[in-house]
Amino acid sequence: MLHNADNNLEPGKNMKSKIELLITVAGLSLVTWSAQAADVKENWDKHCVACHGKDGKGETKAGKKAQVKDFTDPKYLATLSDDKMFKHLKEGMKEGTKEKMKPFGDKLSDDEIKALVASVRTFKK
Repeated sequence: MLHNADNNLEPGKNMKSKIELLITVAGLSLVTWSAQAADVKENWDKHCVACHGKDGKGETKAGKKAQVKDFTDPKYLATLSDDKMFKHLKEGMKEGTKEKMKPFGDKLSDDEIKALVASVRTFKK
């Protein structure tokens, strides 16, 4: 005969343990999410703002010179797949032999690049 070890606990104690575990897991998830959100902002500020601006419109001196696209424009974003954006961030962009955007694959992990791609999607009006 199999016995469930939880049957030996006081009534309600098993439920309390499960609730405490759930709260702990939820709390750790929130901390992880908050850290990732901070990392995205830090990475955007460090690597992207100079050209794309804080708001993603690209209305900076460097952005105008490089003719970067407006990430708040839903029509433009509809033409840009996540895979393509990921590739541009990882490998950079060239127009002929001219570098339009430097690669960040040596500075950012794949997860950090994916987070930036998701962040760019939030600029849409």
